[in-house]
Amino acid sequence: MEFLSEYGMFVAKVVTTVIAIVVVISVVSASGGRGRRGGKKGTVRVSKLNEHFEELRDSLREVVLDKESLKSLRKEEKKQAKSDKKEAKAVRKKSADEDSDNSSTAGSSRRVYVINFKGNIAADAVVCLREEISAILSLATPDDEVLVRLESPGGMVHAYGLASSQLVRLKNAQIPLTICVDKVAASGGYMMACLADKLVAAPFAIIGSIGVLVQLPNFHRVLKKHEVDYEIISAGEYKRTLTTFGEITEKGRDKVREDVET
Repeated sequence: MEFLSEYGMFVAKVVTTVIAIVVVISVVSASGGRGRRGGKKGTVRVSKLNEHFEELRDSLREVVLDKESLKSLRKEEKKQAKSDKKEAKAVRKKSADEDSDNSSTAGSSRRVYVINFKGNIAADAVVCLREEISAILSLATPDDEVLVRLESPGGMVHAYGLASSQLVRLKNAQIPLTICVDKVAASGGYMMACLADKLVAAPFAIIGSIGVLVQLPNFHRVLKKHEVDYEIISAGEYKRTLTTFGEITEKGRDKVREDVET
């Protein structure tokens, strides 16, 4: 019996030690995982739309054209590509000789950068928009163009103000901005659309804003009827204008109306 008792104590100690080690490892792993997640940076994925449309075109050609016509067409395209490459090389060489400030992009054809913005109430997509525009500004010139595919029902004023300010960065760099709306660009989305040098919209797209709306119930008379006091102490005169339980004054109402209209 004494042996079994000592054996049981030994097993209990081993199990306790193992559990303690597992707990420590789990805590360390979880802390490391949070650190990695917190420090991880996003990436900007870039794809060449020309290649996508060329693949669609080639797929259609293979069905529509006969073998001889297709072979002849491809031969002509290779010849043209070789000629374009030679011409671009000559232009780059000439630019280098003239010490052009834009020698890094000389000889390149005009580029169109296409980015997407699908907004919600909080305009969360502004995080991606900011990084995308930063990447574009590192390379684009006024000869290029940025096209934004915009879709947003609007939302918070300050959030869409930030999104609009990102588009202003393109304007300040004198890069032409085109905005395309397939479905809706309302309220804050409309504010963004107004910054475009050129706005392209689908026939039934909804673009515009009906203004700003402020509405809330007020229970001040109910509280007063039941002899319940409600007190507000604020640091500024217009810190609280319309509240749910406080008395609404004409001065406060006029201030809210002024803020809404501006």
